[in-house]
Amino acid sequence: MQTFFQQLINGLSLGSIYALLALGYMIVYGISKLLNFAHGDVYMLGAYWGYYTINYLHFGFITALITAMIVCGLAGVIIEAVAYRPLRNAPRVAALITAIGVSFFLENGMSYLVTSDTRNFPQVIKRKTFDLGGVTISNIQLIILVTTLILTLGLMYIINYTKTGRAMRSVSTDYDAASLMGININHTVSITFALGSALAGAAGVLIGLYYNSIDPLMGMTPGIKAFVAAVLGGIGSIPGAAVGGFLIGLLETAVQAMGFSAFRDAAVYIVLIVILLVLPGGLFGKKQVEKV
Repeated sequence: MQTFFQQLINGLSLGSIYALLALGYMIVYGISKLLNFAHGDVYMLGAYWGYYTINYLHFGFITALITAMIVCGLAGVIIEAVAYRPLRNAPRVAALITAIGVSFFLENGMSYLVTSDTRNFPQVIKRKTFDLGGVTISNIQLIILVTTLILTLGLMYIINYTKTGRAMRSVSTDYDAASLMGININHTVSITFALGSALAGAAGVLIGLYYNSIDPLMGMTPGIKAFVAAVLGGIGSIPGAAVGGFLIGLLETAVQAMGFSAFRDAAVYIVLIVILLVLPGGLFGKKQVEKV
């Protein structure tokens, strides 16, 4: 039983990172219907921002986290304006290829600027562990869980209770109708990318703190898994994306605990296929009726 609870804590900690990434994926896809494959690389930018600001500017954790969210939010706005906005009315495949191109550009650009060597993330917070009846949890894991909860609730508040959130929901439903109602489509989509990218930046700093290791290609696999988490929870559902992220983290941890570490990535996609065969809309997705 102790082993079970220990793996549960480890899985929730890892799942928190996937949840933040999945939330960013969800709001971008939900509004722009774009698979932003560069999302994982924005997460990588956040990790490197945290690395350099903590190491060389001597930022504390909170300052590094907030500034990483701001910088990554601006990066998301620039990426949308330069790479995606000109293709908004183009065939979907054109935007998809562009997203892949942006991803490779960020990965190779960072490899050129900072080399592809793995770097140790500075441990700005001294690690402490607490024993709870034979189950250990670190202060880093608690920080990750609490930060994820705060950011998730903050996003839900913005989406559901602000003027910007209402505009985002309107654009998600119908671009043309939202435009006729006076909503600035470009401004709304830019804010969406800023919010999604800010969450990715926060996840980058948290994962650096958790694993103590970063590199320019670190966003590739987590980015894809985050999209899997968003689909698993149900595109369009904030709680669904968060739950999907936690489930992916728990699944990976369980597979590793059983001694099948080499198959943890495969297990994620197998479960996705099974879920979509049973619930095509995901766990929290809603059926949508399309008029012909």
